[in-house]
Amino acid sequence: MTFELFIFYLLASIAVISGVMMISVNNAVKATMWLVLAFIATAGVWIMAQAEFLGLVLILVYVGAVMVLFLFVVMMVDINISAMKEGFTQYLPIGAMAAIAIFAMMYMVLGTEHFGLEVTGVPAGLPEGINNTKSIAIPLYTTHAYAFVLAAVLLLLGIVAAIALTLRRRPTGEVLYQDIDKQVQTLAEDRFRMVKMDSVVEKQVPVKDEGEK
Repeated sequence: MTFELFIFYLLASIAVISGVMMISVNNAVKATMWLVLAFIATAGVWIMAQAEFLGLVLILVYVGAVMVLFLFVVMMVDINISAMKEGFTQYLPIGAMAAIAIFAMMYMVLGTEHFGLEVTGVPAGLPEGINNTKSIAIPLYTTHAYAFVLAAVLLLLGIVAAIALTLRRRPTGEVLYQDIDKQVQTLAEDRFRMVKMDSVVEKQVPVKDEGEK
């Protein structure tokens, strides 16, 4: 076993173990930290595959920005773990069947008969004058431009769905709105109204003693 192969197996093992720990722990902050470790290990694998741009982007963007934002949000949000555990056993069979179906589809798509050096052959090196960033950008914005736009639309739909799920709607009667145009056009004499009405004197009811019948 060469040193490069040893480093690959080490980083791949760290990524797999971190992913399993991320979905296994109960603490959301610890799950976020395990996800950060998985991203770092995956970035190392990409750098070893001569995809330096993707590896650096994964560290700078996801680990350095997105995951830090996730960590702050998770630490500020009060997550009720006991409420999340309710009904876990009820949905366990459905979740197990979904997991088996996902693994079966991944094996059908990512099986050894579709990938590997026996199928694809040894990848050719980059031509002279073309770096890793350019080799990714050219097919991304030319050959796969429509797929790139569709991926952006899917991300936008995910953002809209997340906002719709977390938006807390109040009953119509409890919502108060401000009409800025009416507030600006309000005159001094329209702010209050003087009402004249006759005075009313409350009748006093005589109080009887306890001895009186």
